[in-house]
Amino acid sequence: MLRCALMTLSLVASLPLAACSSETPEATAKATAESTTSASNATTLTSRVVEASCGQCQLGLPGSGCDLAVAFDGRAYYVDGSHIDDHGDAHAPNGMCNAVLKARVSGSLVENRFQATEFVVVEDDAS
Repeated sequence: MLRCALMTLSLVASLPLAACSSETPEATAKATAESTTSASNATTLTSRVVEASCGQCQLGLPGSGCDLAVAFDGRAYYVDGSHIDDHGDAHAPNGMCNAVLKARVSGSLVENRFQATEFVVVEDDAS
């Protein structure tokens, strides 16, 4: 009998202590649902005009060299799917290493990088 009681106690001791949490089951379920929703909500842009420039020279991103980046909603992101040299001489006086330009872009953020499906430099007054 004592042996059976010890085995039961051992089994109970190995269970997670979810019941000891101060959160209600409803609060725990809501928090889990919100984190799942947040993780699945990727930012996608469709034909949006954003700032475009060299990430290191103009937008303050870390790294060495000169790499294409965009900035929107108060943050800057490196770009995949287009290259800084695809848009003229980056080191010209009005190039992306010396100026912040505007670009019409489509794509989405994946792991803090903008995956461009469209990237077209536009005049400043285009919106």
